[in-house]
Amino acid sequence: MRLVVYGAGAVGGVLAARLHLAGVDVQAVARGPHLDAIRARGLRLVTPHGEDVVPLRTAASLADLELDPDTAVILTVKSHQTAAVMRDVALHTSPEVTLVSGQNGVANEETLQRTRRHVLGMVVMMPTSHLEPGVVIQASSNVPGLLDVGCFPEGTDERAERVAAALRAGGFESVVRPDIMAWKHRKLLLNLGNAAQAACPPDDDRDRLTELARCEGERVLAAAHVAIVSEEDDDVRRGDLLDTRSMRARGGGSTWQSLRRRTGDVETDYLNGEISLLGRRHGVPTPVNDFLRDVSWKMAAARAEPGSLSAADLLKELEA
Repeated sequence: MRLVVYGAGAVGGVLAARLHLAGVDVQAVARGPHLDAIRARGLRLVTPHGEDVVPLRTAASLADLELDPDTAVILTVKSHQTAAVMRDVALHTSPEVTLVSGQNGVANEETLQRTRRHVLGMVVMMPTSHLEPGVVIQASSNVPGLLDVGCFPEGTDERAERVAAALRAGGFESVVRPDIMAWKHRKLLLNLGNAAQAACPPDDDRDRLTELARCEGERVLAAAHVAIVSEEDDDVRRGDLLDTRSMRARGGGSTWQSLRRRTGDVETDYLNGEISLLGRRHGVPTPVNDFLRDVSWKMAAARAEPGSLSAADLLKELEA
């Protein structure tokens, strides 16, 4: 199965590089200075063990890559960029192509299914970063990531099995799961802390903000009767497979990296905002997630430095 990684940033860049190094047929889509750097010098993959320069075939559009009906396009762009990607998919792929959402949030799969019928969800547990053009960092020193897949909205099929096999060939842990969205909703709860982690330096107050957001999220998902795997099952899945003790300077998570790169936007509408949306539909107040979403957007618009706000001050503002 030919793979295309759409969005060769932190997750996508490490994914595409590792697949290429393993001999998997993989191409990538990137944009701007990052694309220019990859074309000029290759994609530099930095790991705790050293560095590789990967001559990855990369283009600005699917129109400039080699695609066939047996291709799987793995989206690793931020959730707020998904709708724009679908135009490229509609114009330049076969109706039989497989689309895989390797993204945070739980709204992307439905967007993909508006354009193509073969859609897989993928839970990404993969500490990576991308802070400069042409360079991506893999933080885990053993397996680079856990990438479980399954059909949307549920079930398994041959396409899911083949995608998982390709991922395992690249060195990733990948299990095919019939309830993939239950796993993605568990990941959503973890991602509710992204905004606080991006806005504030680590301390007890930041931990308190994160805990408030997640508890609120759990109440909302329960009211909406959303299936979700337990925290215990998620802990067992992760185990000690990801070892970041030797990680090179990764910085923070995906929202932190968006602020650091001064992109001017963040994906929290599809993280904290997902809880806000479900809360409004089911009559559950979501003041913490509403607040954190707005804080992250204000920081993005102001091109503010990540970690520049006080969590104690944010808690006081939230209480007020």
